[in-house]
Amino acid sequence: MFVRLSLCATLLTTVAAVASAAQIQGILIDQMCSSKAEVHIVAGPRLEGGMIVAEAHTRQCALMPECQKSGYGIFTYDNKYLKFDDAGSRKALAALRASKKEDDLKVEVTGEIQGDTIKVASLKLVE
Repeated sequence: MFVRLSLCATLLTTVAAVASAAQIQGILIDQMCSSKAEVHIVAGPRLEGGMIVAEAHTRQCALMPECQKSGYGIFTYDNKYLKFDDAGSRKALAALRASKKEDDLKVEVTGEIQGDTIKVASLKLVE
């Protein structure tokens, strides 16, 4: 009986891990500047932020020391921001340093989503 329960628990854990693995496309942006891309209502009333702001974010800004220190993440096409884990931020920094692209930093990320963070398995800037 114990072996059967243990096997079921292992299978459920494996299924949950597979179910949370994802491939996400969006814009690479540092955490410090990510709040500028959040969609919000301002006087008028009108909306500000969103994908237009994320796409305009520059590589030069993302490479500034304080932006590097804050870490990186992905702003998705459904206007959500997912932070990268430490390893993902290191991968993002290496990709930014290797790229010549100045803005519209489209990225494809594969990893495991855990709340508002993604544990990055792979990251590729789309040129």
